Amino acid sequence: MANTPDAVIDHLLAGIKGFKARYYEQDPEHMQALAQQGQKPKVLLIACSDSRVDPAILTGALPGELFVVRNVANLVPPYQLAGHYDGARAAIEYAVRDLEVQHIVVLGHAGCGGIHALLSSLSGKRLERDFIGGWVSMALDACFKYILNPGGKELPPTGSMEVAEVDLGTLCQHQHLAERAAIRGSLANLATYPWIRARLAEGRLHLHGWWFDLETGDLWCTDAENTVFLPILD
Repeated sequence: MANTPDAVIDHLLAGIKGFKARYYEQDPEHMQALAQQGQKPKVLLIACSDSRVDPAILTGALPGELFVVRNVANLVPPYQLAGHYDGARAAIEYAVRDLEVQHIVVLGHAGCGGIHALLSSLSGKRLERDFIGGWVSMALDACFKYILNPGGKELPPTGSMEVAEVDLGTLCQHQHLAERAAIRGSLANLATYPWIRARLAEGRLHLHGWWFDLETGDLWCTDAENTVFLPILD
């Protein structure tokens, strides 16, 4: 494909034509049901905006199977009514309270630009952007909360006022630790939403944290208690 503006758009238009042929012509009943009866996805998937990690492509999901929220570094803001407009909170609320999804997956990945920006700012490199720095700063608390300090001592328990020391140099060299911590922080933030917390207690909703390794294609997931990441084995 030629790398010209027109060729790039033509490639996308060809993809839409292919989508129509694949789903509207080969499986018209499925698309007609979605159009007439509405969507009923069972999964809310919160993913990074990164072009290399498309949730539908990664999971092989069909139209109507995933309700997807994408933002820089797949972050979930904590529950808060006051303040500014927030598309992430609104989408989460719609998926949970109106669509009544059964699962929420937070999908992070290796080589995340948003987490790299956070670590760069912590290292003293000022980010010359208007909005990204403030947004990714949400992951800072998770880095302090979930990552072991240089002495190998585990961080204080949740709710403790004590702040553990973090070796930023080591953290910058092992960015995947911050990426996974950010996922765990987003899972913890989801539990601050009262209507999510209620559904979790009732067993009607389940949270999952996934980290995708771009280099190997491997997927790592948290356990049920959101404590560690383990590889999904064949």
